[in-house]
Amino acid sequence: MEKYYTMEKRKKEPRLETRTGCDVRMDVKFVPESGRWHTFYFSDEHNHDLLDTQFSFMLPAHRKMSEADIMQMMNILKSGISTLQIFGLLASQAGGYEFVGYGPRDMYNEIARQRRQIPGDAARVLKKLEDMRLKDPQLYFKACHDSRGLLRNLFWSDGISQLDYQLFGDVIAFDATYKKNKYSCPLVIFSGVNHHNQTIVFAAVLIADETTDTYIWLLRQLMFAMRGKTPTSIITDGAMAIRNTVRDVFSEVRHRLCAWHLIRNATSNVGNPSFTSKFRKIMLGDYEIPVFKRLHSVVGRYMGSRYDLTSFVEHFQRCVAHMRFKEFNADYEFTRGVPVMQTCIELLERYAAELYTHEIFLFFRPFLSRAGSMRVLNIDNTDDCIKYTVCKHGRPNFMWTVDFRQEEMIFMCTCLRMESFGIPCEHIVKVLVDRDICEIPRSLVLDRWTKKVKSAFNDPSGFTRDAVVISCQSALVEFSKQFAAVAAKVPERYEETRDLIMGLYSSYKAADEGTNQPQSGVAKSSNLYVNQSGVGSRQPSRKKRQRCSVCQMEGHKKTTCPWQKDIDNNVIEDEANGSDDGDVYPKPTAELDSDN
Repeated sequence: MEKYYTMEKRKKEPRLETRTGCDVRMDVKFVPESGRWHTFYFSDEHNHDLLDTQFSFMLPAHRKMSEADIMQMMNILKSGISTLQIFGLLASQAGGYEFVGYGPRDMYNEIARQRRQIPGDAARVLKKLEDMRLKDPQLYFKACHDSRGLLRNLFWSDGISQLDYQLFGDVIAFDATYKKNKYSCPLVIFSGVNHHNQTIVFAAVLIADETTDTYIWLLRQLMFAMRGKTPTSIITDGAMAIRNTVRDVFSEVRHRLCAWHLIRNATSNVGNPSFTSKFRKIMLGDYEIPVFKRLHSVVGRYMGSRYDLTSFVEHFQRCVAHMRFKEFNADYEFTRGVPVMQTCIELLERYAAELYTHEIFLFFRPFLSRAGSMRVLNIDNTDDCIKYTVCKHGRPNFMWTVDFRQEEMIFMCTCLRMESFGIPCEHIVKVLVDRDICEIPRSLVLDRWTKKVKSAFNDPSGFTRDAVVISCQSALVEFSKQFAAVAAKVPERYEETRDLIMGLYSSYKAADEGTNQPQSGVAKSSNLYVNQSGVGSRQPSRKKRQRCSVCQMEGHKKTTCPWQKDIDNNVIEDEANGSDDGDVYPKPTAELDSDN
């Protein structure tokens, strides 16, 4: 130790010396003759000052987290709250930091202990996905291992994502993002947009490399999870490996480059703001860049490079859940009322407001306004269709041609906005007004933008099992808050409530796991707070009733049992008669058990 203390290159201050050579000791030994442990030496002479009682809870032997605190801590961790913030919350609940009974280091150790229950990060994340599939039977995941048995790729997609793909999987985008986990494995997200023009996630993949073989594997997993449905178009960043993969796997699917990447490349390589704005106008027109690329910034707020695979999956699903809540909130918003009509084409505007979601209606309404500045230059009747030549008012050099097939009620414009975005352009709207059509024809309505696109997949009653469970859980939480506010005022009430709740929790948990555990909420063996050895434990205020070991009835014990006298007399008579039958006294009958 002297050599350790006198090191010349020492940078850190040595730890405090806690060894003083104290002679306090107690020796015990087991005596076989008596079957007991005996103390044969005891010394309580200390050579140091004793610890003040106010610091006793800081001793390592006294610092221990309760099961309730562990459960609360692990649940809060899933919400992305840091361990130190959780410690502050527990201290606030306990009435101060000195009443918690442990420190942040003990919480970190407990978190590591919980994670070590399943050895190996790969095994833990697979176990996590298995647990998720118990709640969501439609969840699909697939792991790919190398020749050494190490995890290389991990694909997963839950049931809601698969449903969204069936509705909105006509156009998908996928791109890799980096440094979102402690292994720096690239994360590939398959995404799209829903009927509110919001980003949705179809699937996610953690990959070890970005080779063509890896991308072929994950695209095939996507097709298997989505029951073989192929998209109409795929949007990527133009990486060569992705381009080769799309050509091999989806040879008939249109492959397009992401507009965000194109504009970024134009800005960085040209450096002329005027060129960038004109390039953007030519490429996009009046349309804004979809929110595909915003997904990476959203994911970055929920995950970081310090997460292992299990924590990464948990926080990624939390990010997806938040995105779905935004969709749920948007569904609620368009049920509150109808937009105010602002154009002169009120009938078409009102029909569009009833048909489209609010975001898509706001995107379509400027086309109605611009249709008022259009005029029809020429109408050419042919055998199979009617050709309308439309131009802007005062600018006849800017012309578009709209083909109208009257029998099928099909409209086609040379601007191709309908084919690109699925929304009628102002040129088609001008033809609708010219022909006095007050409703948008069915051929111009894309189901993915309508309010009722998900109505076929929803429960018509409005109630599902998950909704009922969530409602019951919320009610129990509210009742528990009111109950806790009353029970925490008196120590006896607190102890009784604590033992009762934890006993019920252990009983219900054991029943869910299929094990035979005591069903009583106050049974000592099911109380997580009571020391099972009986040393230093506090008795619950609600005691278990005494049960006789002879007749199995409650309210008395063996020495005061009314059956005991009859049993003793029968035994004496049998011994006098020389009977060898040891089963001569009457057993408690079924009637006694039923009466009990």
